[in-house]
Amino acid sequence: MNHRQPIGVIFDMDGVLVDSAQPHLDSWQLLAKENDRSVTREQFAATFGRQNNDIIPLLFGDMDARRCAALADRKEEIYRDLVRQAPPVVSGAIELIHALHERGVCLAVGSSGPRQNIELMLDAMGVRALIPVVITGDDVARGKPDPEVFALACQGLGVEAVRCVVVEDAPVGIEAAMAAGTRTIAILMHHPAESFQNADCIVDRLSDLTPEKIESLVG
Repeated sequence: MNHRQPIGVIFDMDGVLVDSAQPHLDSWQLLAKENDRSVTREQFAATFGRQNNDIIPLLFGDMDARRCAALADRKEEIYRDLVRQAPPVVSGAIELIHALHERGVCLAVGSSGPRQNIELMLDAMGVRALIPVVITGDDVARGKPDPEVFALACQGLGVEAVRCVVVEDAPVGIEAAMAAGTRTIAILMHHPAESFQNADCIVDRLSDLTPEKIESLVG
């Protein structure tokens, strides 16, 4: 299908393409144990989807930037060791990416996670070559709900924000996408529907999405 104007689809990674909540929780709890602290499931849920430099002060208290960066690096090292053993790819994710690519849709990832994590998962899914634009937490100065990550993804794709659709699972991600001027799809992976009242489309799971449903949001 050829569009008179291109369409862009920007996927969040955690909670959208990969069901990474449990390994992220496990990695935070292992990090906390190494530092004689604890992290509850409730604390984790309240911070999931944000950047580490925003999360760490909330979980471990105020500290200097060097210490914060060291904890963030260690947490992600633990996480990568966990998911490398069993990549938690969401059902239907690989098929949807291929279907969109075949229709000529421009694809990107816009994630708060570190680039190493994102590239590890894209390689595990075998779709890295299909997604030319990858914006990560390493590329932005301000994390979600700031729109920077999605604004950069739109720029990288060369597609106007109004012709881009962001697929997210977190309220802060939907807020960021709306601020960037894109259309939005919320996946009910970890939050209830009432958390996404302003989303353009809400689906229970990624496998409920089709290229036609996504394209319909931009006319």
